[in-house]
Amino acid sequence: METVEIDTDARPEPAPETEGSHGRGAYYATTPIFYVNAAPHLGHAYTTTLVDVVTRYHRLKGDDTFFLTGTDEHGEKVAKAAEKAGMTPQQYVDGVADQFRATWDRLGIRYDEFIRTTEERHQKVVREILQRVYDNGDIFYGEYSGLYCVGAERFVTEKEIVDGKCPDSDDPPEYRTEANYFFRMEKYRPWLRETLEENPDLIRPERYRNEVLAMLREPIGDLSISRPRKRVPWGIPLPWDDEHVTYVWFDALINYYSALASKGLEERYWPSVEHFIAKDIVKPHGLFWPIMLKAAGLPLYQHLNVHGYWLVNERKMSKSIGNVVRPLDLQKKYGNDAFRYYLLRDMNFGLDASFSETGIAERINSDLANDLGNLLNRTLGMLARYRDGVVPAAGALDPLDQELRDAFTALPAEVGRLFDQLQFDRALETIMEAVRKANKYVSETAPWELAKDPARAERLDTVLNTCVEALCCASILLEPVIPGKARELRKQLGIKRAPFDYASASQWGLVPAGTRTAPAEPLFPRIDLEELERAIAEPEPEPLEHQAEIAIHDFGRVELRVVTVEKVEPHPNADKLLVLTVRMGPETRTVVSGIRAHYEPDQLVGKKLILVANLKPVTLRGVRSEGMILAAEDADGNLSVATLDRDLPDGSEVR
Repeated sequence: METVEIDTDARPEPAPETEGSHGRGAYYATTPIFYVNAAPHLGHAYTTTLVDVVTRYHRLKGDDTFFLTGTDEHGEKVAKAAEKAGMTPQQYVDGVADQFRATWDRLGIRYDEFIRTTEERHQKVVREILQRVYDNGDIFYGEYSGLYCVGAERFVTEKEIVDGKCPDSDDPPEYRTEANYFFRMEKYRPWLRETLEENPDLIRPERYRNEVLAMLREPIGDLSISRPRKRVPWGIPLPWDDEHVTYVWFDALINYYSALASKGLEERYWPSVEHFIAKDIVKPHGLFWPIMLKAAGLPLYQHLNVHGYWLVNERKMSKSIGNVVRPLDLQKKYGNDAFRYYLLRDMNFGLDASFSETGIAERINSDLANDLGNLLNRTLGMLARYRDGVVPAAGALDPLDQELRDAFTALPAEVGRLFDQLQFDRALETIMEAVRKANKYVSETAPWELAKDPARAERLDTVLNTCVEALCCASILLEPVIPGKARELRKQLGIKRAPFDYASASQWGLVPAGTRTAPAEPLFPRIDLEELERAIAEPEPEPLEHQAEIAIHDFGRVELRVVTVEKVEPHPNADKLLVLTVRMGPETRTVVSGIRAHYEPDQLVGKKLILVANLKPVTLRGVRSEGMILAAEDADGNLSVATLDRDLPDGSEVR
């Protein structure tokens, strides 16, 4: 059964600028801009959910908060992926960017801005910064030869090659000689080393700062920041030489600044910037980016916060290995809030974590159902039985009451300290320790026994009131992580007041006596682990993902025709494309198709295929394509063109 919580808060506009909104009290957090060569997976979802949680926490504190995410859309790898898909690069990146937006919206992510590096506002700022660095003499033209990894879009050293393959890739490097523009990065190596030594928490956790310091012990060389436009046309042309496009990192990293500068928000938020990334991109963010900022005359970030990988079967997720976990599958099954809680609770920030679906279920059962859900159900059940569902006023506090009250009112300071130290798993465990104390408190005070003695009515009132206050406090502290369920919890408690702020959680007496509660409903239903393990061992076929429904007249706008393939040639400028000449009745057309990996040219000559005949023509790597061949592809990437089972004349309409 699908479980979905709706985050009813609209995506916020940045808070209005007021006195004191700069520097202290401002909080600007970024995810990496994700590369568009793959669909969103668990790793993307973790970073984005983490930043969503952190920014919700700062909003709850009353900070002036800004949350940026987006997509990195230039580079050779993107152009090759577009070729393979038979699309222009812009068509390709538009589709993937929409997929990222849709995923974050489904997961309830409340970003303030989604930046795309193909947007003119970003490109304008990139050109301005490049020109500034060039004018300062920190960019020069030179030739370089070496091993190049297309996947990483950079030259690599022999030391980085493992078993003949590129870092974090199954592909071998290519030997290339190119004349490009270079950034004088080596010039700034002493400055960066001194900066990291003087600011030990600039890169957190410390192991990643030490990793960058180790890189700085040896010459780092100068950074190639362009590619010849003739070879890689998909990029931002350099402002002083439009025969070269900007190298991916000198384009991509600037997004963190361009998103603000394009809106005039850089003075307001840049002094408070916090980057959150995975450990595989420490080098560009910990080495290239600070030096780029220094050369451009811009302040450094406050912190570079680096997390580990989610491992599946002890291996990093990889499309080629086939162990990619799709976040929307988990969201549909367990709901946004349980999924978010698991991600934050089961990764020790900075270290790798092992993903398993049974781990999600066990965490839901233990923390969210047995601890939090049980406390809510017990409290509401006792209020219904003993006080007609109305919250009573508390009397004098006994030592047990005071002990529990002290445990909860001390929580905000401790949880805040742990959040600020990136110990998100410990912060959640600290809240749950208090919830477990509250469940123990119920057992020790035994309200069911107090209810038997009318003389102890005031004592029973105090116990019930204390349980309600503990739940209210827990819901405020958990709201950044489980926003939908936190509000649902308060709704069941009958709390109708305006949203709480973080400081409220340290107060007692937030729920007025006389508040009428609702009947208890399971906040997080328990999951049958045996049934889940059976389902994992014998998975059912995954349901197909369908596009939005269309009317018959929409389909009628697509003109499908039978064609005969007369000639097939390899594309002269792309190794994954074929150029087909097809006959469609009295017409002959040229069609470019990304099927070269699946068919030899002579396998297609003479075949009758189905052509989308009224598709707007596009030029793919210099060849005009007048339509699209229909083909089917399975989950493993095996492809087959659609053919006919009987001979029909060319130009016949497919209906």
